[in-house]
This record gives sequence, C-alpha cells and structure tokens, in this order.
Amino acid sequence: MRRIKIFDTTLRDGEQTPGVNLNAQEKALIAKKLDRMGVDVIEAGFAAASKGDFEAIREISRVVETATVASLARALPGDIDRAWDSIREAKFPRIHTFIATSDIHMKYKLKMTEDEVYKQAVDMVRYAKGKCRDIEFSCEDASRSRREFIYRVLEGVIEAGATVVNIPDTVGYSYPDEFGTLIRDIRNNVPNIERAEISVHCHNDLGLATANAAAAIKAGAHQVECTVNGLGERAGNTALEEIVMLMRVREKELNATTNIASTHIAPTSATVSQLAGIGVQPNKAIVGGNAFAHESGIHQHGVLENATTYEIMTPESVGYSKNKMVFGKHSGKHAFTDKLREMGYDFNREKIDELFKKFKALTDVKKEIFDADIEYLAQGSIKEVEEKTKLVTFEVVRHSLNCIKADIVMESSGRKEFGSGTGDGPVNAIYQGINTLLGREYELKEYSIHGITGGADAQGEVRVRVAHGDSVGSGRGIHTDIVRASAEAYIDAINCIESIRIA
Repeated sequence: MRRIKIFDTTLRDGEQTPGVNLNAQEKALIAKKLDRMGVDVIEAGFAAASKGDFEAIREISRVVETATVASLARALPGDIDRAWDSIREAKFPRIHTFIATSDIHMKYKLKMTEDEVYKQAVDMVRYAKGKCRDIEFSCEDASRSRREFIYRVLEGVIEAGATVVNIPDTVGYSYPDEFGTLIRDIRNNVPNIERAEISVHCHNDLGLATANAAAAIKAGAHQVECTVNGLGERAGNTALEEIVMLMRVREKELNATTNIASTHIAPTSATVSQLAGIGVQPNKAIVGGNAFAHESGIHQHGVLENATTYEIMTPESVGYSKNKMVFGKHSGKHAFTDKLREMGYDFNREKIDELFKKFKALTDVKKEIFDADIEYLAQGSIKEVEEKTKLVTFEVVRHSLNCIKADIVMESSGRKEFGSGTGDGPVNAIYQGINTLLGREYELKEYSIHGITGGADAQGEVRVRVAHGDSVGSGRGIHTDIVRASAEAYIDAINCIESIRIA
C-alpha cells in the first residue's frame, strides 16, 4: 500500500479565496489543527507577499511539531531569501518555488523564452538549495505546457537539488484521463525522476479537482496538494476531506492511503469555515450539513435497518457525532483550560480568566454548552483588530408595523455615547442608530446568520461585510440574542475598517 503525502495549502492558496483574510493567530491555530490531523506538509503562506504573511509563517514554524512547514516563493532571489527567513525556525522547513512553463504564461505574463525560463528555474532551485535541504519546484500551468519542455525543466531542477516536483493544473483545465497520462509520461520521460517525489496541485474550475488528483495517484504521484473545504482561487482546490476519504473508502482500488486521522476532519473543517468566514455548502461532500442526512422515506428505512445501505462511510469516521453536553455552570476553570488546550488554544492566565467569566455568563443563558460554543468564545479572543468602539446596551421599541426605534449605548475611546435610529426592523434600526451615533454612513454589503449548535437556546452567529468609501471590513457577532449578535457583528466590521484606515 503506497502512502500518499497530504500537502495542505489552506493557509496560502486557501487564503487567496476572495474575502478571506486570516491573522497570524488564526493561521497558527489552523496550522496546529492540521498538524494534529496528520498533514505531512503545511504551506504556511507566501512570505514575500506582505509583512503580515511573513510573520504568520514564522509563528507557524515555531508551533508546528510534526509537519513540514513550506513557504512559497517565486523563482527570484529576493522571494527565496524571504521564504527561508520565514521558515528557518521550523523543525522541517521547505522552500517551495515556482515559475510558469506554458506558452501562454511565458508569452503574456513572463515575456520570456523557454531557454530563459529553464535557466531561471534551475538557477533558483540551486540558489534555494544553498539555504534549505528540502526544495519543492512547481511548473505553473503544467497541464497546458508543452510536454517536452516540462521534461527538460524537471530534469534540470532535480539535478539542481529539487526534492519534490509539483505538476499543477493551475486553471482547472485538465480531465482525469489526460492528467493521469501526464503524470505517467513524466515518470517515463524524465531520466532522473526517481530522485524526486511527484506532487500534484489541481484546481476545481470544471469540478474535477479531486478526480484529477485521484487519477494522478493511480498514475504514480506521491503527494497531493489540497485545502480544507476546497478553498482557494476561483472555484478552489482539491478538497482535503474528499481526497483523504476517497483513499479511505476506495483504498484497495487506489492502492493508496494517508497518515491523516480522519476523525479530525469535521472539527477542522468547522474551524476553517468559521475563521475564514466562508460557509460550507449543505451538499458539500464529507463535511456539508447534508452529507449524512436522509430525507427520503426509502433512504430513511434503509439506513435504520443498516446504515451501509446509503452511507459509504460513517459520520463518526470524519469526526461527527451526536451533540452532547460536556460543560455546564458547575464546570471548573481547570477543565475549561484543558478543553481550550485540547482545541489548540494556548492562552495566558489573564486571557483564560477573561474567557472563563464569559463562559460562566453563557451558562446562565444556555442549558447545554457544546464544544462549538467554547470554540467560538476562544476565537473571539484571537482577533488582532482593536476594539475602539463597542456596544454597551440597546433597547428596541416598535412604534408601528413598519417603524422600530433602537436606543443605543456605545463606548468609544473610553467614553459612553448615546444614540438612536429607526428602521423597518430591529437590526436595521440598530445599524442606523450606530451610523448616527458615530457620525458616519457605513453601508451594509452582506449579512448572514446561522445557529452554532442546535436547540432553542443555541447561540446565533451573524457575519457581515460593511463598507465606508473604499474600505471594507468583515465582522462577526455571536450571542443567544440574535439582534445583539447583529449589532456586535456590525461594530466589529466598523472596528476593522477603522483599523485599516489608521494603518
């Protein structure tokens, strides 16, 4: 049985999903969860992209215990230097460098000839090898590249020291038979290919990312690059949960397995969804809300008799189980602290004391406290946006069928301020009141709401995107009172906008 390495790029390609912007603490938390899951390589980011990305990669390099930590770099000395500086503290560092090899990219983007691209690829792999033992090289847009040129480039970079060569279907253009043949042709036509591992990175523009990755595995690929929930540029990437469970369910047919502890899949998916602000579609394979749901009477009857009639894997195998109460108002701080650490949070004593007070307050309004409730409490404490403005209290009064007034008390720069607004609903009235109180016209662009857990006393999560001029901020609010959650989400987004403006 061949063991396929899982290279997770949620923190790099996944963060390139439009609207996703993770801070260093959020990235480090996701990285620790991926490490516990058994991911072989974590691509922590693109160090040359920004100072924030550089610092996040460096923090991830410090906290990841088992996985290799990779930093992406263009085939340029400055990028490679920056990548190495960001991962030099990792136990197992990897520089991942790339250059495009397709005619269309070389002509219109790089404006370089094949000989120039070949020389730059080989020279930069050799340069990176002088800094780091583990070097991955990618032929960007490989699936649309001329075969003979790919063979030439791969032979050259392997000779220069590449330990992994990546074959990306960068624009999701390929289909399984074609992509599998490409991998086989590379194995048969690159003389020194046995000196490197073959990796694949498939995009989902035609909905074939997982199928293409599976075809590559059958053709002899050693590593699959993927993201949690399939996040990524445009239509996203091969979904980690899909390729892992495909190998679990069809292990004999693929003759392949992974080191992934699959019971970590659902919790990690939920964390990524919450922090990225990108919900998982209900019919998403493996981690969607309907993945193990049965509405048809025929299906229900079959599942009740024997679950395998309609389920090819168990919910438990990917980390789902019936919700159960694990904490309540009698729970102590020691158990609460242990739970936070189990979830991947490493707060100091002062922060734990603060969270424990919020936890106790939550037990006064919720009968059952689930892991998801604690997760959301903790996530609210890893934001890097300064709370310049915060909600103190509010009161909503209906004056007529279509007119509601909201009286609001907020604290801004340490001073309490009072304001009011009207609208056709309580949320609209509060938002108008906040605008009036702050003296700015913020515009609500997106609003979404969902329950964190089940039950009549479930906490609701509200996510918003708010604009002021050219600045846009995302905000999140969580409360058993959905109107309050809406207000806190709006203020959270405003604080985000003002932090960007100051920076």
